[in-house]
Amino acid sequence: MSETAELAEKLKSEGEKFAAFFAGLTDAEWQMEVYTEGSVWTIRNILAHLMTSERAFVKLFEDVRRGGPGVSEDFVIDRYNARQQEKTRELTPSELLDQYKSVRAQMIAWVSGISDSDLDKTGRHPFLGVTTMREMVKMVYIHNQIHYRDVRKVLKPS
Repeated sequence: MSETAELAEKLKSEGEKFAAFFAGLTDAEWQMEVYTEGSVWTIRNILAHLMTSERAFVKLFEDVRRGGPGVSEDFVIDRYNARQQEKTRELTPSELLDQYKSVRAQMIAWVSGISDSDLDKTGRHPFLGVTTMREMVKMVYIHNQIHYRDVRKVLKPS
């Protein structure tokens, strides 16, 4: 199996797991606070963040694949995240989940459509800095796992 096929499969299985997890949350759980330093982020905010980040990554990764530089050196991740939270403020958890599933399907299709040699191309990632496409795609998975772990911590009974 090619490396891109393996990455696409990993994104597919993780996306299905996350969609099922988020679909099973109660109304009260969506409002539970996960991060309280700076801006407070609820579980709902986390899903909005995962969806908007991944939507941006699909575009960013294609730019890098085509020889573009990636994000600009003056890109401020916290400012971007705050704007995306504001833009998604009115969406319900169900709408966010539908958009997450759609964006994940786009990411899987994109990864499935590139060649293994594309994974060696480099560009600037908003968190990793200048790195390979391989590391950028892997970071999608890692990024989601980090937030999922934090969400699970607040859902554990005391």
